[in-house]
Amino acid sequence: MLSIRLTRLGAKKRPFYRIVVTERDAKRDGRFVEIVGHYDPIAAPPVIKIDEERYDHWVKMGAQPTDSVRRCLRTQRRAAAAT
Repeated sequence: MLSIRLTRLGAKKRPFYRIVVTERDAKRDGRFVEIVGHYDPIAAPPVIKIDEERYDHWVKMGAQPTDSVRRCLRTQRRAAAAT
């Protein structure tokens, strides 16, 4: 089963996350199938970039996004609609 979730990068107390498609049983920072975006919570305002075409492709293939990834996607879509 595939999952779309965050994997942590960055230094101590300076997190940076990749949004990846991975096997559900893989470790948080372990192997992944594809990178579909990134999230930088430290920037002001936080930066969220998701390739929605690839995200939709993986969801159609059966990948389940986590709650935090759904929230990031919702935030990105709201920001795009506002501009």
